[in-house]
Amino acid sequence: MSEINQLLIIGCGNMGGAMLAGWLAAGVDPSRFAILDPGMEAAPEGVTLYRDPAEAEAAGAHDAVMLGFKPQQLGNLAPGLQKLTGEGVTIYSLLAGLTLAQLKKAFPGAAAHVRVMPNLASRINKSPIILLEDGLDGSERDAAFALFDLLGTAVWLEEEGKFDLVTALAGSGPGFVYRFIDALAEAARNLGLEDEQATSLALAMVDGASSLAAGSDISPGELADRVASPGGMTREGMNVLDADKALVKLLTDTLIATRDRGAELSAGG
Repeated sequence: MSEINQLLIIGCGNMGGAMLAGWLAAGVDPSRFAILDPGMEAAPEGVTLYRDPAEAEAAGAHDAVMLGFKPQQLGNLAPGLQKLTGEGVTIYSLLAGLTLAQLKKAFPGAAAHVRVMPNLASRINKSPIILLEDGLDGSERDAAFALFDLLGTAVWLEEEGKFDLVTALAGSGPGFVYRFIDALAEAARNLGLEDEQATSLALAMVDGASSLAAGSDISPGELADRVASPGGMTREGMNVLDADKALVKLLTDTLIATRDRGAELSAGG
């Protein structure tokens, strides 16, 4: 397997920082990482921090680059990064909405281009990681998978047309789950629970339910039915969620809006 010897992270914000923390927590040698970020105060111990591209160019040690800045910055930043993304370097992009074709156009000298979609649970090694590549050989795919799988569960996607949809589900999904937890706690507060107790109970409930579902050999839908006995309290509440498939319709609209925003970003919207 062709190991990624050193990964240069360009723009180490919330997502890049979460991924780096996950890798270090998994025991990856910090010397395998470097950061190019003029605004970062300090890097984790053992990780090299560069303030400008010239410093990173002078070091010249990396064989892979991960783009972690905002997608809208690509046009301004790409010209100054060409020497860091040339022959033999693989580009890993966290830039939401930007296609492989756009990455290849922005960094034509790179050996391979890979779209990566994690979420913030990378920090605790529990993120789905969606990977889509152009230019990797078999051993390089294995090496990429091995590194990103340390952050949770890596999955190769072979159809780029589905990338925005899986991003909406697995990348943006935590935001929707957090909103659900908050809404559930707010509903309980509105009905009389104290703020702290409502939030604590909602968080503990979701943590336990998701852990049970993840370790179960039956589907979440069947688990829901097993919790909700006929004529019982849970069933009465689920009848509200299930009426006219209200919850499914709401979440379908949520995923459509999120997916379509990815397409707008690709088009420069």
